[in-house]
Amino acid sequence: MRNIFKRLFGKSKEDKITTAPLSPHQIQPVIYDQKPFFELQQLIAGCGQSLGKQREINEDSLLAVTTTLAGNSGSLPFGLYIVADGMGGHQYGEVASNFAVRSIADNILRKMFPSMFSFPYEPINESLQEVMFSGITDAQRIVKSKAPGSGTTLTAALILGRQVTIAHVGDSRAYVISHNGNIEAITRDHSLVRRLEELGQITSAEASIHPQRNVLYRALGQGDNLEPDIFTISFPQPGYLMLCSDGLWGVVVEQDIYRSIVEASNLQRACQNLVTTANAAGGPDNISVILVQLVG
Repeated sequence: MRNIFKRLFGKSKEDKITTAPLSPHQIQPVIYDQKPFFELQQLIAGCGQSLGKQREINEDSLLAVTTTLAGNSGSLPFGLYIVADGMGGHQYGEVASNFAVRSIADNILRKMFPSMFSFPYEPINESLQEVMFSGITDAQRIVKSKAPGSGTTLTAALILGRQVTIAHVGDSRAYVISHNGNIEAITRDHSLVRRLEELGQITSAEASIHPQRNVLYRALGQGDNLEPDIFTISFPQPGYLMLCSDGLWGVVVEQDIYRSIVEASNLQRACQNLVTTANAAGGPDNISVILVQLVG
């Protein structure tokens, strides 16, 4: 028996197997390398949220779902990320944002997951933009039913492979952040001051302090005919996709957003840095943020 064991495993049962701890020099590159190599293409995400310093109720809701299907035929990263900000001053703002996030996620995942994981593979008969529109329409109906008179912003990103489909209503935002420090808002605020700024009637500086800067002309749960902005882009590489409520972008300048991200050891820490920075600036509103990176 001893000889058989030795032929199979190269050692006898009596041979002692020793282990030794790795030195700090060996461990450091594994843990702290800021540019690791990922052979498997995948999405990495972090999220953060805070009540803020001046609010008693959290009217923000967020959702982050990240999945990877990988095998001999390659990998298929999938992600669904949503930020919703219940409208302040309206009854049940926190209910509206929560129902909106839950309903759009339920609608989209019930369509996408059976298609992704079916055997044999059965593609859905809708485009990703149609899937998003259907989700927004369903969320509009549910919010109007469950939280009448209220409303919420909603910014959602549906990611499949390198393709990002955005659905947007209100003044939460989606940003593309490049490694060179460039930060670009890819959504358009559905707010009164943003419209006045687009018409050239006020400057961006005036918009930031305008007394009606929080007034929206389009929100989920409001009106009969909702017209969400829905579009598709390629995932920024190298770079990040960021979704956030105005509790972040309204008080933290772009250079501080970028610094909070690049100085962090991972995306979860970066999100916490962003929340901390917004609170340090006074935290006048609820704060929600999601950061996503495509690696590999």
